[in-house]
Amino acid sequence: MHAPSRPPVPVETLLLAYRSGIFPMADRRDDPEVFWVEPRERAIIPLEGLHLSKSLRKVLRADRFTVTVDQAFEAVIRACAEPRPEHPETWISERIVQSYLNLHRAGHAHSVECWLPGEEGGAPELAGGLYGVSFDRVFCGESMFSRVPDASKVALGEGSGAAGAVLALPEGFAALVAEAGGAGVSSSPGNFIAQSFTQTS
Repeated sequence: MHAPSRPPVPVETLLLAYRSGIFPMADRRDDPEVFWVEPRERAIIPLEGLHLSKSLRKVLRADRFTVTVDQAFEAVIRACAEPRPEHPETWISERIVQSYLNLHRAGHAHSVECWLPGEEGGAPELAGGLYGVSFDRVFCGESMFSRVPDASKVALGEGSGAAGAVLALPEGFAALVAEAGGAGVSSSPGNFIAQSFTQTS
């Protein structure tokens, strides 16, 4: 891990920026500076009546992935920053990473992780995920990645249902965990959310 040459953006500044409709980016991976983006339009996924495709419902119900929430935030944001053949550079610099890690520790940045079983009984492998910022009743998805087919789709479906509806409200998340336990669900709360979401959409 390389320490940023400039201090992280303060949590209070990031939250004020998001509430004002702007967010930080870097020009490249090793850029110590950030600039602020104010998009004219941003895509909004309404949670009420959101329709998931049949293919995504099928993937979710196949239960191929173990879905978790906030179990590997740093691993997810760093995976999102990895170079890809079509995108060798990234806007997620080390200063951005450290800034969002602080936001995560403060309870305002969250991740959704998709795991596959490890080979020969080894540790589970992170197959895909997304991270974003929550405040009030809003969840802003920032970036996502996928190392195997369908992992990012599951993360997005999970993120739309779980992160958007639940993570912005900590007490709601606690209630959901309790509900999952009361229903005798042995899998993660993330799986419980995804299954419930697809059954009602």
